[in-house]
Amino acid sequence: MKEGQVGDVTPTCKGLESIPHDLRVLGVGDVPAMSRPDAVPFSHFPSSVGVFFVLLLPLSTTIHIFERHPVVGGRMATVTIAGETFEAGASILHPKNYHALNFTNMLNLKVKGPSASDSSMSLGIWDGQQFLFKTIDLDSKSQIVQYFVSFVNSIRMLFRYGVSLLKMNNFVEVTVDNFLRYYESKESRPVFSNVEDMLKWADLYDLTTRTLEEELVGLNFSPLLIQELITVITRINYGQSVRISGLAGAVSLAGSGGNLWAVEGGNWQMAAGLINRSDVTLHLQEEIASITNVGGFYELNSANGNSYTCQVTVVATPLDELTTQFTPEIHIPERKLQHTHATFVRGVLNPAYFGLNSVSDIPELVGTIESPELPFTCISVLKEHSANDFTYKLFSRQSLTDELLDQFFSKRNEALRINWGAYPHYHAPEEFAPFILDDNHLYYVNAFENAASTMETSAVSAENMARLILSRLAGQQPLGSSGLKSSTSDSNLQHPEL
Repeated sequence: MKEGQVGDVTPTCKGLESIPHDLRVLGVGDVPAMSRPDAVPFSHFPSSVGVFFVLLLPLSTTIHIFERHPVVGGRMATVTIAGETFEAGASILHPKNYHALNFTNMLNLKVKGPSASDSSMSLGIWDGQQFLFKTIDLDSKSQIVQYFVSFVNSIRMLFRYGVSLLKMNNFVEVTVDNFLRYYESKESRPVFSNVEDMLKWADLYDLTTRTLEEELVGLNFSPLLIQELITVITRINYGQSVRISGLAGAVSLAGSGGNLWAVEGGNWQMAAGLINRSDVTLHLQEEIASITNVGGFYELNSANGNSYTCQVTVVATPLDELTTQFTPEIHIPERKLQHTHATFVRGVLNPAYFGLNSVSDIPELVGTIESPELPFTCISVLKEHSANDFTYKLFSRQSLTDELLDQFFSKRNEALRINWGAYPHYHAPEEFAPFILDDNHLYYVNAFENAASTMETSAVSAENMARLILSRLAGQQPLGSSGLKSSTSDSNLQHPEL
């Protein structure tokens, strides 16, 4: 990839030299990507906001990024349990997440594709009393055997759910194809000043006006498929039922497909790498307490007692649980975040809890139907260390107590819990916060999360945001200039602390 090129953004600098720029980006929490059934697609890539500004704006632009935590990455994070590191947040990317792919290539990061064990992961759908459906699993490393088992399981699923399985694939493909319009050239792609127009242009808006369940019933999907497999997927990927909005549901289903990938060593490296190789000033452990419009400029006061002034301010973190004070007040639709509790356990599951005789009988991925009596959303095997030693990841809507874990596990060596404010609580019809929060230059990139919350949708929103700001500053279609470095040499790092 050429230096300074991300996706279809090839920076040049024409007609912008006379515009003074001083930009502040609040929040570096990165989300999403579309994910597979054992991953959460948290919403994210505020770091890419800064990168797109670097790519598009003149070299004289001063960009500051504020992060209240000691590390960047936000909802992209890793955990270490029993000496081994695993993804804790946004875990998996879709093969057509082109911004993330370009970031990864530009930063010379290593792509980790699905392993043979990922492709043949056994699945069970649990209703609290019994497995409604279980795939066949044979303990064999032979690719021929695995292929045969996969083929048999496909036939069994087709027999159970009928042609609706094929309809589901088509539904996802149409949605993904529409989303791909956001990668078209800037000459054919408008700059969008609000989320609604951005979605309507790609023929995605109507999906936000109906629930996923309504959409699928209208397409004559099998009720059994909706109640079981599709519910399992939406509960895993968004922690919610099929009553989420249709677009979020389609994105969730896309995250259950094949050829999914991640960054070797952790997806957070995209955020850190992009900032490292951008001409931005990073303020770690500095939370912005207030933002005040002081007549053409913004005054930002941090919890550390520092004060900053700037011409453009971008909020790149969800406002839903943020305590930052705005003067004058801003007004956005009320929105709740869906909290997903991720629990990581080193130990071994109790087969008796599932009415089974041995640990080997428990599926590697246990998904659940929608029931208030179920204490967890899913349980998946992250790694098998031996026949009686595993690392598991559990998702739930409430924190899992030690008493509950003792019911699920016959042995627990270590447990680690994270409470993620992971994504919006989706409903239909969706209401969207504005990209532009006032009549000047206060912007909100996370407004797009109400459409779908993934790493890639956040990057798409960030690129549009950069173009929107530039077009409003210059009164023309942005072309820009690049201050992004693609070298991996440590001497080129702007922030070695990352």
